[in-house]
Amino acid sequence: MPDDGPVEIGQPTEPDRVRLGDVWARARERAGDVPAALKLVDELGGELPVPGSGSTAHLWSALATVGAADLTVARVLEPHLDALAILGQAGSSPLPGTWGVFAAEGPGEPLRATADAAAYRLDGRKPWCSLGGVLDHALVSARVGDERQLFAVDLHDKGVTAVAGTWVARGLPDVDSGPLDFDHVPATAVGAPGWYLERPGFTWGAIGVAAIWYGGVVGVARRMLAASAGRPPDQIALMHLGAVDAALHAARCVLADAAVAVDAGEVTGPAGWRVALRVRQVVALAAEDVLRRAAHGLGPGPLATDEEHARRVADLELYLRQWHAERDQAALGGELLRSATASW
Repeated sequence: MPDDGPVEIGQPTEPDRVRLGDVWARARERAGDVPAALKLVDELGGELPVPGSGSTAHLWSALATVGAADLTVARVLEPHLDALAILGQAGSSPLPGTWGVFAAEGPGEPLRATADAAAYRLDGRKPWCSLGGVLDHALVSARVGDERQLFAVDLHDKGVTAVAGTWVARGLPDVDSGPLDFDHVPATAVGAPGWYLERPGFTWGAIGVAAIWYGGVVGVARRMLAASAGRPPDQIALMHLGAVDAALHAARCVLADAAVAVDAGEVTGPAGWRVALRVRQVVALAAEDVLRRAAHGLGPGPLATDEEHARRVADLELYLRQWHAERDQAALGGELLRSATASW
């Protein structure tokens, strides 16, 4: 049984499979290497489709494939592709180079944007700016009065400073996601206030992240399968393998179903947010279950002696925290009550 190679969501064509094989090989070559990954994502930005284009399943298969190959590369790739999709929805052409999306909020005073002639200036601190010190550009959310608005920023501007010494993560250790300080930094508005959160692509991007979680946990499951194939499995190992197979099947099915719905124009508005919350929950819970079963079934050996497996587990455990767990479950319950409809 193969233990590596592309991860497929939906029903790819044979040319799609060839392209996914190429994505897999290129991601594997750059595993754990942020500078090399930055060069790759700049290349893939012009090769992969945007969500909602009729090829969403292929896009999410590519994200899952990169996630299975290496989560560091995936963490560099995903926001770059998201930025390109956002700019496309806004009718803007991206400048050459690497892009990030910094839209997370944190405690304290938010990043503020003030009008300056025909443009804006950003001032303050923005949390959770992945690779903010090495990327070329970013889409950054900031407050304009009481509203949130998105802005395109040149990260090489002298007013942008990466706050050193704040990233101590054991997972994704080379993807520094500490804060950036902005001091009167020129910025170009992308969309009107509130547009970033209201556009359909917001939920599409959220599901794309889940596709990477799925790919990452497929890598963990493949390690379990290889261990069982290397020695006669006992009933406990077979139990874990069966449970893992069912969990991954469920995750793959909801991603494939969502890809079809996105391309059909059905994942928009409140209904789109419900779809995203459901898909992310199914995939995240599947991933957490597989991680637990891998720990029980494989024991401490691979975590202590298999560098690739130990790194993948640590990376995935941190990556999964982009799912807000019980808070997202409560949000989904609230959406269900507000809609007064259920699909079951």
